[in-house]
Amino acid sequence: MSTDLKSLKTEFLEHLEIEKGRSVKTMENYDRYLSRFLNQTKITSPAKLDEKSVREFRIWLNRQPGTSGDMKKKTQNYYMIALRAFLKFLRKRGIESLNPERIELAKVGQRDLDLISHDELNRLLKAPTGASLTALRDRAIMELFFSTGLRVSELCALTRDLDTSRDEFSVRGKGEKVRVVFLSDDAKKAIREYEKARGDTEDALFVRYTRGGNARDALTPRSVERLIKGYAIKAGITRKVTPHVIRHSFATDLLENGADLRSVQALLGHANIATTQVYTHVTDKHLKEIHQKFHGKRRH
Repeated sequence: MSTDLKSLKTEFLEHLEIEKGRSVKTMENYDRYLSRFLNQTKITSPAKLDEKSVREFRIWLNRQPGTSGDMKKKTQNYYMIALRAFLKFLRKRGIESLNPERIELAKVGQRDLDLISHDELNRLLKAPTGASLTALRDRAIMELFFSTGLRVSELCALTRDLDTSRDEFSVRGKGEKVRVVFLSDDAKKAIREYEKARGDTEDALFVRYTRGGNARDALTPRSVERLIKGYAIKAGITRKVTPHVIRHSFATDLLENGADLRSVQALLGHANIATTQVYTHVTDKHLKEIHQKFHGKRRH
C-alpha cells in the first residue's frame, strides 16, 4: 500500500465503492472534500496530518464564501465527516496518522423543516387535472410520493415491473440499502390509470413526453422537481415546494396519527435515528396532548 496521501485517497474511494457499496454521488462528494483538503494543506504524508493542519483548514473553510455570507457550518461539517472517514480507513490499515476521534463536528442549529399544511397538501395532490398522459403521470407521481415517502432519486429509478396488485414493494435507497414501502389505494389507482393510457415501450415507470405525446426517456430528479414546483404554484402555495417537502408530509402524517419514530425511520430509509429526530416536534406535540388528556385526573 502506498504512503502518499493522494494515492491513499484513491484507495479509500475504491474501498467505499467496492466494499462499502456507496453511491457514485457519495464518492464524488468525498473526492471533492478530500481533494480540497489536500490541495489547501499541501500535506502528502499521513504522519504529517495533524490537529494543527486540520484546524488551519477549518479556519480557511470558515472564511470561504457560501450562498449567504461565509460557508455554513453544516457544509463545513461535510468536509470533516469525509476526513474522519478517511482517517478511520488509514487506521484500519495500520497507517500512522491523526486519530479520527480528534475531529469534532461544529455545532449547528436544529434543522428547520419545510412543511406545508394539510390543506395545501390536498390542493397539491389534486393539482394535476384532466385525462392527458402527462396529467395521469403527474397524478401518479404525487400519490406515490405521499404514499411511500420516496426520495426523488428513488422514484425516478422505478421501472414498469412495479406490481400494483400488492400493497408493498422494495426500493434500493442510499448506501444501496433495501427497504419496503407501501402503496395506498389512491397510489395504486393512479399508477394503473397512467399505465393503462401509455402506448410506449419505455422501461422507466415515469417518462418524459413530447408535445405529440411520444415518450422520450425517463424523468430525471430535476424534471420532477420542476413539475412539483409548477403544481405548487397552480395550487396557490406561496412557499417553495419540492419532492422532499412531500416526504416531510409523509413522515409528519404518520407521526401525527400515532406512528413511532423508529417505524418512521425504517419507512424513510434513514440509517441513523438522529436523522429522523428532526420530526420530534410532531411527537412532542403528541406527547403534550396525551399528558393533558390523561395526567393528574384523580386529583380533581
